[in-house]
Amino acid sequence: MSKPRVLIIDDEPDIRELLEITLNRMSIETYCAENVSKAKDLLMNKSIDLCLTDMRLPDGSGLEIVDYIQIMQKPIPVAVITAHGSIDMAILAMKKGAFDFISKPVDLPALRQIISGALKISEQSLGKDRRTRHLLLGESPAMREIRAKIDKLARSQAPVYIRGESGSGKELVARLIHQQSPRSDQPFVAINCGAIPLELMESEFFGHKKGSFTGAVSDKKGLFQAAEGGTLFLDEIADLPQSLQVKLLRAIQEKKVRPVGDQLEIPVDVRLLSATHKNLADMVQTGTFRQDLYYRINVIDLHVPALRERVTDIPVLTTHILAKLTGDNTASVSKAALTALENYSFPGNVRELENILERALALYDGKYIEVDDLNLPIGIKNSVDSSQYDPSLGSIEDYLEEIEKNAIMQALEENRWNKTAAAKQLGLSFRSFRYRLKKLGLDDD
Repeated sequence: MSKPRVLIIDDEPDIRELLEITLNRMSIETYCAENVSKAKDLLMNKSIDLCLTDMRLPDGSGLEIVDYIQIMQKPIPVAVITAHGSIDMAILAMKKGAFDFISKPVDLPALRQIISGALKISEQSLGKDRRTRHLLLGESPAMREIRAKIDKLARSQAPVYIRGESGSGKELVARLIHQQSPRSDQPFVAINCGAIPLELMESEFFGHKKGSFTGAVSDKKGLFQAAEGGTLFLDEIADLPQSLQVKLLRAIQEKKVRPVGDQLEIPVDVRLLSATHKNLADMVQTGTFRQDLYYRINVIDLHVPALRERVTDIPVLTTHILAKLTGDNTASVSKAALTALENYSFPGNVRELENILERALALYDGKYIEVDDLNLPIGIKNSVDSSQYDPSLGSIEDYLEEIEKNAIMQALEENRWNKTAAAKQLGLSFRSFRYRLKKLGLDDD
C-alpha cells in the first residue's frame, strides 16, 4: 500500500523542515514548495492527497491555493496555517473550501489530528457509499440540493449553522454531516441549549472540578470533552445567555476549554454544528446574540427547507413513516387523504406529519387511512406564513388547536349552530366534526 502524499507550502525553511520531519514520522511522503508558483506546478504534475499551506507567501497567499484546489478535477483536502490572531483569514479560507486551519506556533499534536482527519477523507472517497437518500428522504430539487451540500460539508471541519423551522429535520441533517465525515467513528453529542438550566450551563459545556461549587462532588467532563474527536451539535443556540456566548466564542477560537474551578485550559478537537429556528441575524441586530460569535458559527450556512416547500416529497415520507410506525407496509393512505396532506401547510413540518399519521393509525378501520382519520387542523391554508407562530406563546399543538377552535366556532355561528351545515361548510363528515367538537370541549350534548 503506497504512502499518503502531502504537499507542504511555506516560505520559511525551518517551518518546512519541521513539518517534513513530523509527517515523515507518520509514514507520509512529502513534497515542499516555498511559493504559490511552485505549489501549483507540483499540484499539476504530482499525485497529492493533502495540501498544507501557509497563508502568507512571497508571490501570493494561501487563499489562492485554496481556490486553485477547488477547481481541480479531483479536489483534495487543504488545511491552512495562520499567524496567531488571524482567525478571520482562517474563517475566510474555510468558507472558500479549506478543510481546517492551524495557528502558529504550530501545535504538533493538533497538526497530526488535522492531517489524520484529512487523509481519512481520501480513504472514504475510494468506493464508500456516501449517499444519504435512504436517510434524508425525498427527490424534490430542495432535497437533492441539501444532500449534495451534506456530502460536501462532511469533507470540511468548518462550523456549520443549520437554519430551519421547528420539526424540519435540523438534527437529522447534523447527524448525517457527522456520519459522512472522517469523524464518524467518534461521538456525536447533541444538546438543546434551551433545556439547560442557566446556573448549570458553564459546567455542562466545559465540565467542572470537584469542589468548584456546591454539589460538585466529583470531576465532571463537559460536552466539549464528551465530543472529543467527534461532533458537537448545539441545537437552539439562540437560547444561550450572553455570558456563555463569550466563553463559547473563546472555546471555538482557541480550541481549548477551561472546566469550572480549574486553572488550566484543556485542548479539544471538536467539529461544531449549530442550529435554531430563530433568526440569528435579527438577534444580532437587536443585540441579543453576539455578532462575533455569529460569524464564527456561521462559517457555512445551511438552510433546511420546510415541508410545504417540498410537497412532492410528502408521498414517500408518508409511506416511510407509516412503515416505521407499524413495522411493516400494511398501512396506507387513500388518494383523497394523500391529497389532503399535500394541500396542508404543515407549520410543524415533518415532526407534525409523524404525529398526524400516528394519530390516524389509531382511528382508521384497517383498510385505508381516510381524510377523516387524519384530523387535520382546519382553517390553515398553504398560504399561511408559519412565521406568525411564536413558540413563546405555547406549543405548536396549542397554536393549531386554537386556530381549529376558531374555525369551528365561526362555521357554527355562520350556520346558526346547525352542526350538519357547519360540518359541510368545513368539508368534514359529521362523524369527524363531532369528534373535533368533543376533542376541543365544544360538544354541549
